[in-house]
Amino acid sequence: MTLARIILILGVCACGYGAAEARSAQVDLSAIESPVLIAGDDRHAYRDPAVVYFEGVFYLYYTFVEIEDDGRIYSYTAFSKSRDLVNWSQQKIITPKGQKLNYCSPGNVIRFNGEWVLCVQTYPRSGYTVDQIPRFGDKTARVFVMTSKDLENWSKPRMLKVKGPDVAVADMGRMIDAFLLEDKDEPGKWWCFYKQSGVSMSWSRDLVDWTYFGRTKSGENVCVLVENDEYLLFHSPSNGVGLKKSTDLKDWRDSGELITLGQKDWRWAKGRLTAGFVLDMRKEPGIGKYIMFFHGSGPESEKLHFDSHASIGIAWSDDGKEWHWPGKK
Repeated sequence: MTLARIILILGVCACGYGAAEARSAQVDLSAIESPVLIAGDDRHAYRDPAVVYFEGVFYLYYTFVEIEDDGRIYSYTAFSKSRDLVNWSQQKIITPKGQKLNYCSPGNVIRFNGEWVLCVQTYPRSGYTVDQIPRFGDKTARVFVMTSKDLENWSKPRMLKVKGPDVAVADMGRMIDAFLLEDKDEPGKWWCFYKQSGVSMSWSRDLVDWTYFGRTKSGENVCVLVENDEYLLFHSPSNGVGLKKSTDLKDWRDSGELITLGQKDWRWAKGRLTAGFVLDMRKEPGIGKYIMFFHGSGPESEKLHFDSHASIGIAWSDDGKEWHWPGKK
């Protein structure tokens, strides 16, 4: 599979605009002064980044958690955009308000049948207030997709019955953190990875009818790339970002050391560093690197700060092994 096809699969689409525009898409990573792109505080959290790069613009989707004045806590999917990774647009929320659903945790964006497709999940926490922190999403959490023509205005979420058409929604089990990827060997065959008993996998040719495939041991928030005829699965264990590799989606092996970046020096991420989303921009003019977006919680444990003090960070690498970030010594 060519790199151009890999980029298209991930939604990092280098088509759809002219060569002159592509050349003008210059990003000066040295101009990024802080590893924190969007900072949380005592009433807001920014988690689970997913990024698509299109026509010189980075669209950064994320979970936005807000603690309201009455103590109730709501989760949303929101996005901001940037041309230079320094200056970001005002946040736009794209999912409805409601604790029964709490659409959040965007996985990635793909191009399918002339539309953009974004996968999200629900994180139901009805009646949730600050005195209950931390309370996690209940067993009715499921995965969904939304569609768009312009990456900014999105349809209502549609549930994915990834266990197959004959499995009732009530029997599908709790599932979160979806990620979509086209098969490296069979164009038109799409995979949905989702957190359930490790990472579970299902496939479809129309994103409607799904066939369950299997599972493997893994952390959460998976991000999958294809490189050198292998699947590279980034995932989040209890802390940091791990990497698994496979040629057939059945047999997986751990690869490399746990990625924790500058966590030991980052007060804002000392509680947990997680949810690494890796964008392969090595062939993009003016960039030429892998870029990792992630979130960190701190300074206390993530459980204490689960619904606040989570910030989205950035790092980059030439080879996917040695990572750099603003201020790295």
